[in-house]
Amino acid sequence: MISKEQFDKEIELIIANAIREDVGDGDHSSLACIPATAMGKAKLLVKDEGIIAGVEFAKLVFNYVDTNMKVEVLIEDGSTVKYGDIAFYVEGASQSILKAERLVLNAMQRMSAIATKTKTFVDLLEGTGTKILDTRKTTPGIRALEKWAVKIGGGENHRFALYDMIMLKDNHIDFAGGVAKAIDMTQQYLKDTNRDLKIIVEARNLNEIREILDTGGVYRILIDNFNYEDTRKAVELIGDQCLTESSGGINENTVRGYAECGVDYISSGALTHSVYNMDLSLKAV
Repeated sequence: MISKEQFDKEIELIIANAIREDVGDGDHSSLACIPATAMGKAKLLVKDEGIIAGVEFAKLVFNYVDTNMKVEVLIEDGSTVKYGDIAFYVEGASQSILKAERLVLNAMQRMSAIATKTKTFVDLLEGTGTKILDTRKTTPGIRALEKWAVKIGGGENHRFALYDMIMLKDNHIDFAGGVAKAIDMTQQYLKDTNRDLKIIVEARNLNEIREILDTGGVYRILIDNFNYEDTRKAVELIGDQCLTESSGGINENTVRGYAECGVDYISSGALTHSVYNMDLSLKAV
């Protein structure tokens, strides 16, 4: 996984790029009719229900836009919210509040939706010992925000990108000439480049699982698109030789069934690619 320093840098880049994209050479709507000296106060109003996420991100945005803005947090990230709740108040220059408004809302609406969906999966897995993971199926440019939201919702992050973990999927295996060859070449590559990266290998059937185990040196096996019966067989076959992960179209209706097969992790792209934004507003008070 990436370090906290790397993650924080990603967040800084997201904020800088989003403000550049939205503000350009100036918020001329505000500049035209609001004096630079005008001070104001606004509230983040919840018009939905679920898990709130992005409060800490909002504080970073306000600080980036204007270090003199003050935020009073009433509801912390990860809390359950309902219609009419106020997550925070922000106070400062009216122009600054308006400059930050759209980025704060866009981010918090999406992050809250992701956190809410993740919490649904976490609740469905309660008592099984299986953990829910996100994937790289994220919105380009804001992956750090979406993975942050998964954590807020109680899930865990898979690899952040292509550089922080090795994941040998079907195309890697086929292009390399087979499972064993792909693993052997990967281990040699890590040795030659002096890199310490964990290796996950996708298995398409029980025979590939046997081949992965025979080759060895794998951190986790991705049991991809297996049915319940074959997943149970795979888990039994793997035992404690490495960790296990199920994936492949797993949803709210099937996630508990896969967890009861005994896998350590379940990964779902739906956490980030199939959500509906939470309705939030930033209103002057």
